[in-house]
Amino acid sequence: MTDIQTPVETQAAPVYSVPQERRIVTAIPGPKSQELHARRAKVVSAGVSSALPVYISRANGAVLVDVDGNQFIDFGAGIGVTTIGHTEASVVEAAAAQLQDVIHTLFTITPYEEYVRVAELLAEHTPGTHEKRTVLVNSGAEAVENGVKIARKYTGRRAVAVLDHAYHGRTNLTMAMNYKAHPYATGFGPFAGDVYHAPSSYPYRDGLSGADAAARTIAYLEKVVGASDLACLVVEPIQGEGGFMVPAEGFLPTLQAWCTEHGVVMIADEIQSGMARTGRWFASEHFGWTPDLVLSAKGIAGGLPLAGVTGRAEIMDAAHAGGLGGTFGGNPVACAAAVAVFESIEANHLLDEATRIGQTLTAGLEHLKTRYDVIGEIRGLGAMIAIELVQPGTGTTTKQPNPEAVASLVAYAASQGVLLLSAGTYGNVLRFLPSLAVSDALIEDALHVLDDGFAALG
Repeated sequence: MTDIQTPVETQAAPVYSVPQERRIVTAIPGPKSQELHARRAKVVSAGVSSALPVYISRANGAVLVDVDGNQFIDFGAGIGVTTIGHTEASVVEAAAAQLQDVIHTLFTITPYEEYVRVAELLAEHTPGTHEKRTVLVNSGAEAVENGVKIARKYTGRRAVAVLDHAYHGRTNLTMAMNYKAHPYATGFGPFAGDVYHAPSSYPYRDGLSGADAAARTIAYLEKVVGASDLACLVVEPIQGEGGFMVPAEGFLPTLQAWCTEHGVVMIADEIQSGMARTGRWFASEHFGWTPDLVLSAKGIAGGLPLAGVTGRAEIMDAAHAGGLGGTFGGNPVACAAAVAVFESIEANHLLDEATRIGQTLTAGLEHLKTRYDVIGEIRGLGAMIAIELVQPGTGTTTKQPNPEAVASLVAYAASQGVLLLSAGTYGNVLRFLPSLAVSDALIEDALHVLDDGFAALG
């Protein structure tokens, strides 16, 4: 592959404990991974699947090393978790230091400064200058649950609305909020009620302007739910599992204006799109949108389990004393890591790095699009880029989904040392979620592998 134009890197190269290169020394999976997989089958539930059955022994920067010594360029980052890089030095040091002081007390019994500091940083960096409050929990799904709980308490209303193609988690409530049932909800019901799925903005397929898409969403909410019964509207500013759909301009602010007018709490699920992933602290900023509540998780603590709900003080303070919390929510070690993540993003100019990655990836993918007509659309922001694949010759007509091509490309890339993820309601989206430590050289190497994979499709 040639003629990929990439920006010039100006940052001094950091020092990594793992060479930042792709290296395949055995078949994939290798013999040690196969042995571990056999052990796993005897003790781990079959319901816990793995995208690639290679077992990782080390990880640093943007590279994974398996037990057989193979090195993979990681374009998954634990589904957007290790955003600032695997085993980033400042995060490791902060967590290690905290382990020596306090591992656990439970903030709702005896509090500690680290929790407070994370709440201060979230108040500073989430969209809007209004007074804010935060509650810290363990996971993205738990953040969604608490966001809904708080909105219901504040409004005194019951109904929850989400958008088509959304993904919000695997708990009982969040399974009901997801658009795609399989594999997340199949056979696990009954589910929580009073959850409504409204049309979203999907410009590649609906062709609607932001105003028209918002009008369609609002019409559904008014006719099917009723504004007076609606507690909250939960929206991913860029839909993750749904296929990295970027809404049309004006869609989100129009929905926020309607929610504000009718006393509905609008919640930004920034679990995958937040924490510098898109070149802004939170993706909502790209759209001129100031949500009432913001949900954070995944990349917030560099790989340790932490999540938060941050929002308008009057909404967050509607919860009565003792109504929010949990045994491990806001664990001191995870909070110390989160503080280091915020500081690393600032000190290492990682918002700029996300923009660089987006430019490099998009340029390379645009080049591939000129050669392979299965690429229907390239979309995303910063280090959150995707390509939607369609059947050959249908890209400007029926746009018929091509999940088979995605499966083939993921498998081929893995065999060559590049970890890619699939996504999309129709299974036809290839998503790129690299850490912000990934170099242009690694990106271009991965694009060469992808080029070969496309050529092999025939």
